[in-house]
Amino acid sequence: MAIVTTIKTTAPAKINLTLHVTGQRDDGYHELDSLVVFAEVGDNITATRAVDMRLTVSGPFAVGVPTDSSNLMMKAAETLREVRGVKMGAHLHLEKNLPHAAGIGGGSSDAAATLKLLAELWDVEPLGPDHPAVLALGADVPVCARAPKPIRMRGIGEDLHEGPKLPRAAMVLVNPGVEVPTPQAFAGLEQRSNAPMADMPDTYLLPEFLEWLKGQRNDLQAPAEKVAPEITHALKMLNQQLTVQWAGMSGSGATCVALVKDMGVARQVARAIQIREQSWWVVPTPLLS
Repeated sequence: MAIVTTIKTTAPAKINLTLHVTGQRDDGYHELDSLVVFAEVGDNITATRAVDMRLTVSGPFAVGVPTDSSNLMMKAAETLREVRGVKMGAHLHLEKNLPHAAGIGGGSSDAAATLKLLAELWDVEPLGPDHPAVLALGADVPVCARAPKPIRMRGIGEDLHEGPKLPRAAMVLVNPGVEVPTPQAFAGLEQRSNAPMADMPDTYLLPEFLEWLKGQRNDLQAPAEKVAPEITHALKMLNQQLTVQWAGMSGSGATCVALVKDMGVARQVARAIQIREQSWWVVPTPLLS
């Protein structure tokens, strides 16, 4: 059997359709209750067997991505090497297609994908999402390791449960070109102990799902809008589109998300937004379920 020398994968964008902040622990970590889904768009990662560890970056959002040990992909690689006793290395290449500090888990998804990719490349047992070393990489890494299934994420990111199968639908992702650092969004919270997410309806029908979704929240949206008023503008533009059935902000922002019935409508909405705001990142994508 031939030894695999190069493997490729896509690290999908993580979308928080809801994000309820339900408390804050003594160590400073926030307790969350969130419905996480994944998009078809993402960063592309290639790994090639080598004697050392190295990372190179290309793509539309390559500028500003570190390639040293501070990069979460490199931290993930070293974590896997240490836990599994791996001696060999890998040359990683990241095609960065997702914007930075955008509330769509780009770095965490890259790290989770790197863990899977290198486990296969090095022929070692993968680190499961519930492994303590995975959570130690960041609160969003375990949920990204469960991609592409919709997940209800609670606690500080360690309490993960597969959600019901979602209705067939599509999303339009809109980032107005501003960064919202996560700590800044959390710092603006007025209330840190809020009601949890209501239980999801066990239905495959889009109208019932939308009715439930409209009763949920993203508690970081208000503080993020204060940091970046462009979020307010993006949501207003999305809600002005008659075919948009729901619009909200993902994670800590500034990426906004619109739900529509199918990819044909998603492309029309994306085109309408892109024509008006040509410098924005606008992407239609299926809602993966």
